[in-house]
Amino acid sequence: MALTPLVEGGAQTALLALSVALIVLRLLCNLFDGMVAVEGGKAGPDGAFWNEVPDRLADIAILVGAGAAAGALALGWAAAALAVLVAYVRAVGETLGQPGDFSGPMAKPHRMGAICAGALTTSAIPGGVVGIDPLALALWAIVVGAALTFGRRAWRLQRALAKPSPE
Repeated sequence: MALTPLVEGGAQTALLALSVALIVLRLLCNLFDGMVAVEGGKAGPDGAFWNEVPDRLADIAILVGAGAAAGALALGWAAAALAVLVAYVRAVGETLGQPGDFSGPMAKPHRMGAICAGALTTSAIPGGVVGIDPLALALWAIVVGAALTFGRRAWRLQRALAKPSPE
């Protein structure tokens, strides 16, 4: 069942533009925080918690919000669930002593890029092209790409863990 977007017209365009600005700000804050923590030697024992948990909450809020804006809430939730799984398999690997796997095709920067592109295109072309909402199309790309990314990371992790340890 499709939902009607909560806002349309000029209000939708303004909210989508604001969303893009906030997503870019989130990515910049994450980048600078990581640079200070790692490069500056300021990482604390709870740093991984403060890096990961807010990121997962932001992923859920952004992707579910995009689904609501596109009138496709279930699609937003599917994208959010897969985004969390992508991050989860990386975190599991790290807890098992493997290097962090940040590979794509739909890692966090790619997901945020897709949402920004979808939001900006929806703002520029209200109603979409041939009745296809660019924001919904971006969410579909995230769902498919994140499923592939999860599968790829899980496969690579399983292969790394299955290798006999050198003795």
